[in-house]
Amino acid sequence: MTGKDKSVEHRHEHAGKKKNMVNQGDKMEEKAVQDAETQEKEKLLEELKAFEEKSNEMQTELKAFEEKSQELHDKYLRLSAEFDNYRKRTLKEKTDLIKTASEDIMIRILPFVDDIERGLKAVNTTQDIEAVKQGMNLIYGRFKDFLQQNGVKEIEALNTEFNTDVHEAVTKIPAPDESQKGKVVDVVEKGYMLHDKVIRYPKVVVGE
Repeated sequence: MTGKDKSVEHRHEHAGKKKNMVNQGDKMEEKAVQDAETQEKEKLLEELKAFEEKSNEMQTELKAFEEKSQELHDKYLRLSAEFDNYRKRTLKEKTDLIKTASEDIMIRILPFVDDIERGLKAVNTTQDIEAVKQGMNLIYGRFKDFLQQNGVKEIEALNTEFNTDVHEAVTKIPAPDESQKGKVVDVVEKGYMLHDKVIRYPKVVVGE
């Protein structure tokens, strides 16, 4: 073999080695790409699994929330119905109580009506006016007692300091003396209180 042939053979061997090195490099690069793709796929699968688990948790929580919401809605409907029934029942009881109280008062007033009618009849038939006066005073006294027993009392006005909370001034006149200035000097119409509430203001004349 000549030197030229050896040189050619050497070049072929070198080229073969270089080719093998390139092939090995390509294979290594291809393997690295495959490994990277595999890792990326595994990572995506893990993320997808975590997402699915989170989604399942959210669906479970949402279902529990919907059940709780329905439970609260049903409870609200029951309470609303119960309150409406309570309101209607209370209103009826209040109405019945007012009717009953009014009926009771009217029944207890009727005897006084009877007494007044008898007194009027006596005025027209008797000659004993003094007896009639006594009878009317008796009826009036009994009726005042009846009012007091039911919480109604007369508001003191005459010769008291004028008070806008319990008096209604209809006019003012010069006071008879200095001590009467700002005081009630006359009562045109009596006033009354039911317990602590004014039910009719006395109409008064005030000295100035």
